[in-house]
Amino acid sequence: LSFLYLILSSSVFFLAGYLTVTSESLPPVVIGDTVTLKCNFQTDGSLKEIVWFRETSAKQKIFSYNAMYNTSYSNMEDNRKREDLVYQSTVRLPEVHMEDDGLYECHVGIYDRNSKDKVILASSSITLTVIVPPKSISVLVANSPAPFSRYEAQNFTLVCIVTGAKPAPMVYFKRDGELIDVVPTAQSFSSVGAGLWSTQVLTSRDVDDTKLQRTLLEQEEKQARLDHNGPVDSQGQEEESELNPEETTEIIPETIVSREFPRWVQTTDPLYYFYHRQQAAGDGTMEVRAMLTWSLNPQLDNEALFSCEVNHPALSMPMQAEVTLAAPRGPKLSMSPSKAKVGDTVRITVQGFQLGPSASEVFPEPMFTWTKVGGDLLDGRAVHNGRELILERVPAELNGSMFRCTAQNPLGSTDTHTRLIVFGELFV
Repeated sequence: LSFLYLILSSSVFFLAGYLTVTSESLPPVVIGDTVTLKCNFQTDGSLKEIVWFRETSAKQKIFSYNAMYNTSYSNMEDNRKREDLVYQSTVRLPEVHMEDDGLYECHVGIYDRNSKDKVILASSSITLTVIVPPKSISVLVANSPAPFSRYEAQNFTLVCIVTGAKPAPMVYFKRDGELIDVVPTAQSFSSVGAGLWSTQVLTSRDVDDTKLQRTLLEQEEKQARLDHNGPVDSQGQEEESELNPEETTEIIPETIVSREFPRWVQTTDPLYYFYHRQQAAGDGTMEVRAMLTWSLNPQLDNEALFSCEVNHPALSMPMQAEVTLAAPRGPKLSMSPSKAKVGDTVRITVQGFQLGPSASEVFPEPMFTWTKVGGDLLDGRAVHNGRELILERVPAELNGSMFRCTAQNPLGSTDTHTRLIVFGELFV
């Protein structure tokens, strides 16, 4: 602000002193960098003081200068004919922190050139914006672990979690290096994890080469026709079986489940639905969760590379996390002790998997179920869930028993077997 006064006295005009204060705006500053706040002022008067404040709940003084205790401006005294002078006051903030973010004010006071008892005040403000790059990025699967679905398509959701950024970053997904064209949605996060958009799942059917094509609906229709036509005697059934062998095959219950990938028949490319939300953390940064949901095709999506990428003004290049979808194949089992004796506690553990050329791990994390071929487990249960099966105080009767481990995730399922050999007898 500048002040201009005209004082009329004995037909002589006197020009009062003036003061103009401006500040230089700042671009956003990355946390940890050094920043200099600059305040410029122009005056024809004598400097009295400079005070810097930081706006918090109350003004906090961070720097002050008083000309009374400094003679560097003494040449301004009583020099009414000198040219106007431009000054600059700077405040340097090394390694800025989140707490440095906010409004700063530069206040300047000068003595009026015509009156030492009159002080002219002016101020200007600078906004310092501290930005923080993301601290972490990770990709996980909603509702994991989850079983393999052979006879119907299921929705699959990738969740990308980005933490520690200020402001919130922009998040997007790629598949095999190509940006995914998504359909935005305003569904809530809780809905995403519960099989959302079920009406969008494309119709699929089983076309495994080892079986005839069928669906549950076809089986129900055939059963309804049989009920409608009434019972058929055994002789008629034999004759119909000879004439129509396929009809007989259709009504036989399926008892053997192939562990190969299902072959979904989809008429169009899948629709990718995108949703994201953000919430403030206690330290002033933002957490962003971005979700990508589509109708999973295990045959086409197996070993597909998905990446979540983040753009942020504090980053010189995008930050990313990658996952390769992979079905479990060939679980590798270990048994401890390797030579079990009667009464020992035996642990059978899944150590790893056989991996395809594009996968470094099975993703998403599979679920494991254990069964004993031909009977129940040692504790009487039919099934045990978990990566490890523990058999406590094995009896001699378990010698030669076969145990099956089934590993499955939404992309596929696989079995592996191991035989338990028990040496010796228990003597008490």
